[in-house]
Order: sequence, then C-alpha cells, then structure tokens
Amino acid sequence: MPIKTIFLDRDGVINKEKNYLYQKDDFEFIHGVFDACQYLSNLNYKIIIVTNQSGISRGHFTESDFQYLNDWMIKKFSSNKINILDTFYCPHSPEDNCQCRKPMPGMLLQAQKKFSIDMSNSWLIGDKEDDIKAANNAGIMNTILVKSG
Repeated sequence: MPIKTIFLDRDGVINKEKNYLYQKDDFEFIHGVFDACQYLSNLNYKIIIVTNQSGISRGHFTESDFQYLNDWMIKKFSSNKINILDTFYCPHSPEDNCQCRKPMPGMLLQAQKKFSIDMSNSWLIGDKEDDIKAANNAGIMNTILVKSG
C-alpha cells in the first residue's frame, strides 16, 4: 500500500544554513523543527530527508563525514520520538549534471521506488526554488517554501 510522505530538505529546513556543513559542533537545529515533525508524524506521514551535498564532490568533506553527521542527526530526531524513514543525498556538484541533484527528481524518485510512496498525497518542504522544482519534476505538487534559505 502506498505511503504518504513529507520530504524535507536538510540545510535551511532542518538546520541553519552553513556552507559545507559536516561537523556536529557546527550543526544548529532550526527552532521548532522537532515539534513540526512530531505533528506531521501524528498525521501519519513518513519523513524522508533529501539533500544536495556538493561539498563531497568538491572535497570539503567525505561521504563518511556526511554519514557520521547524518547518523548523529537521526539520533537527535529519534530521541525526540521522531522516526526518519530514510535520507537520500546527492554528493555531486552542479557541474556534474546528474539526475539526483535537485532540481532534478532523482532522489525523490529513488525514495518513491524504495518505499512505494504516493507522490500525489506527499509534500516537500524546502528553502530554495530548486527544492520545489525537484518536487514538481517528481510529481509532487504539494510544496512549502520556507524563507530560511
């Protein structure tokens, strides 16, 4: 049975935007993110994070650095009684012209295939126009653009 999902961009939606963030000491959750995610979970939405991470291909940090920070962040959600279903990330730079980097829909379509997601009843929350374009390119018309980014 298809599930309804809230797709969250990371930088600018979950945490305050900082260039090439990869260390937990520099990670600052946006006020209210846990309350908002608990509310959405109570509405029976699954939560998936989709994030461009070009700092990997640019050599600012490694995939292991990203994974360490991501695991730490997921534990923080869990300690606030929020289940993050999965995280999808694009390690490529804009010049790579890949299909996974937002505004392309690759990460969202990978998630749809992996979890049988009902895109018409799902939402994406992002802080950049590229987030919204990626959602629309994947068949998600329910979007929220936050002004933090």
